[in-house]
Amino acid sequence: MATAISTTDAPLVSEDIKPTIGTRILNTKEELLSGHLGPELRELLEKRGVLVFKEINFTDDEQIAFTKTMGTFAPEMRDGRDEKVHKITLDVKENPQSAEYLKGSLYWHIDGTMNDTPILASLLSCKVTASWGGNTGFCNTYAAYEALSDEEKAEYETMRVIHSVWASLLYYEPEPPLAKLKGFQSIGENELPLVWNHKSGRKSLVLGCTAHRVLNVEAMKSAQVLIGLREWCTRDEFSYSHEWSVGDLVIWDNTGTMHRAEAYDPACNRMMHRTKLEGEEPFE
Repeated sequence: MATAISTTDAPLVSEDIKPTIGTRILNTKEELLSGHLGPELRELLEKRGVLVFKEINFTDDEQIAFTKTMGTFAPEMRDGRDEKVHKITLDVKENPQSAEYLKGSLYWHIDGTMNDTPILASLLSCKVTASWGGNTGFCNTYAAYEALSDEEKAEYETMRVIHSVWASLLYYEPEPPLAKLKGFQSIGENELPLVWNHKSGRKSLVLGCTAHRVLNVEAMKSAQVLIGLREWCTRDEFSYSHEWSVGDLVIWDNTGTMHRAEAYDPACNRMMHRTKLEGEEPFE
């Protein structure tokens, strides 16, 4: 059943996709672009992790305008200039700088683990679907944390984890040339909490393919913790896989979910357009 939340104008109309993750928004493009639904959508995003707008068919300018209704717009820096809409594709003609880096997006991750304050959310719209595969998977790391036992929460609460881009390289290229490894390692490492204590009072898990090792924990135990929690977070009850149609828009809360692109033909020219909301809360 669709539910309506009262507003001073057209109400926000939505239906949950799964009990712990994902809500489908049923409002019209005009209602969404008016801006009055932005605060409610923002609140719903934190609760549900992922919002889906089926075949809303935003233009790039409309996507930018809609993004701004939910928070501070965050452009990407490319060649010393602001890029408002970033093309997500493995096509090197369209994305020569990031196609290699995007190979890591096929594995569970949180954007911005190399930063002290990650982006709040990403908005992704589909322009060209994959010839096969190409879903985007999401999992709710708030819900996954909340479902842990009290003993597990106490064990993980004080753990700190080293994150690095070079750790993600080894997922898709386990035997890289030394020069390439050094290039990725030059980006550096970042120490983050395993459990993120949010200003809202809720807690989520900080994991993904950039998570390299748990500090002050023996190597075998460290691997068991990181892999075990990834397996836990991506269980069916905490996860949702979105099958794209052209014109779909999906927003996810980058502070309380992990995501990944699911396998697809790298030569198919799958194309997504991304905008972002600026981060507001450091990892703590």
